[in-house]
Amino acid sequence: MRLLNSLQKRRTLLAILVIGTCALAPIAAGILDQPYYINLFSRLMIWAIAAISLNLILGYGGMISFGHSLYLGIGAYTVGIFAYYDIYNFYLQLVTAIAVAAFIALIFGGISLRTRGVYFIMITMALTQMVYFLSISIEEYGSDDGLIIYDRSDFGTDLISMDNPVQRYYLIFLVMIACLYFSHRLIRSRFGYVIRGTKSNETRMEVLGYSTFRYRLICFVLAGVMCALGGVLSANVEKFVSPDIMHWTRSGELIFMVVLGGMASILGPVTGAL
Repeated sequence: MRLLNSLQKRRTLLAILVIGTCALAPIAAGILDQPYYINLFSRLMIWAIAAISLNLILGYGGMISFGHSLYLGIGAYTVGIFAYYDIYNFYLQLVTAIAVAAFIALIFGGISLRTRGVYFIMITMALTQMVYFLSISIEEYGSDDGLIIYDRSDFGTDLISMDNPVQRYYLIFLVMIACLYFSHRLIRSRFGYVIRGTKSNETRMEVLGYSTFRYRLICFVLAGVMCALGGVLSANVEKFVSPDIMHWTRSGELIFMVVLGGMASILGPVTGAL
């Protein structure tokens, strides 16, 4: 009992430290007159969002995907391509990124989740590399040189602007908190228990009457959509997007973040990213 209480206290302190550091970073940057740290922590939180999404399928679902960075690229390229045609409406970009990411994740998940182990790893990697080389072949959108975004997304109001570094920072911060909360609620729901049960003993879950493939596929799609959110934010921070964001090595970096911070823990991916 004492051990459990000690672990709970440590997790609480870690949560306060991590969230507090992110919340106060712009203030500290202003005091130190180092605005660079605002963009630095913005990038770190975007990687944290991507790692949180990967943790859903890797940490809780046991699905080792080397193609997760694809959805980061989908979100970023959605913003980039819309900007190429002078469409800067944030909400339109966001909805499109979510829809495309969900569709691609549904198709690719339906293919890859029929395999297990190293075969699953290789298929996710192959599918991602296929899209990666496709993006390189399209010269209209910069090919392997990437695509410059001249203007950031527009919310249609003066209350918030992507061009304001502090406002942009806290938008990313709120999205990260929302992703953490969503993951927390999802994993502690009936759906989450089925996903964790499938990771431990898939045969037993099927005997109990659960369609493990359907649950795993839904989890795969949700993770892809969440990762695409990070891509949308990344494009607005960098004002640039290139095929490199989708390369399988980026997925490897995300896996390293999740493992380093602690798989199957809510704050683990954030800790690993920071």
